[in-house]
Amino acid sequence: MNDVADAAAASAALPTERLKLTEIFLSLQGEARDAGWPTVFVRLTGCPLRCTYCDTTYSFYGGQWWEIDAILAEVAKHGVRHVCVTGGEPLSQKRCLTLLEKLCDAGYVVSLETSGAMDIAGVDARVSRVLDIKTPGSGEVARNLWSNLPLLTAHDQVKAVICSRCLRCATCCFRPAPARSRRAHWPIGSSKINCRCAFKCNCTNFYGARSRADETCSGAGVWWYGFGRGAGYCA
Repeated sequence: MNDVADAAAASAALPTERLKLTEIFLSLQGEARDAGWPTVFVRLTGCPLRCTYCDTTYSFYGGQWWEIDAILAEVAKHGVRHVCVTGGEPLSQKRCLTLLEKLCDAGYVVSLETSGAMDIAGVDARVSRVLDIKTPGSGEVARNLWSNLPLLTAHDQVKAVICSRCLRCATCCFRPAPARSRRAHWPIGSSKINCRCAFKCNCTNFYGARSRADETCSGAGVWWYGFGRGAGYCA
């Protein structure tokens, strides 16, 4: 009997797997290959970068601690297949990897939006890693972790945010920074960048509320490039 009590006490003493969370909400995915799919967004708190165009600065601080199992339970309440783990920079919390793995194990179609400044090697291979390559206008170009690029597969995607005409690329798709949507013509104008353009979908979630990010992001944009054999993909 004492052995059972001791085991229960030891189990209770183990640290719980928790993450600091800014918000969880249901909306339509407005970006990338999964654009248009009902998606649960799990926004983790904290980011080591300070990009000039960031539209989610409210996620830098604050937040609430959630046990990972509680996050999964909240996601399940919405009854959709697609889940996007975002931030901030979700990989700045080490237990994000555990959350991603458990979401995949539960059968969700999972994407991770990450800054490109954190090592993605440990991310579950079932996750679509959406890598944000920092352009010079971000103010954080020196933080790009270029060793991430060889790790990308056809399942992953890359994003770049246009802030100025100095950007040059061989084959990519881009999004203009918020409040700069007029710059969407740059890739097909004098810059002659080889890219495919699409418009970002700005959505209200199904419960009539908007995420705090929706209040600041631009209504249109040129967006993504999907890694894979052949050519780029833009949704």
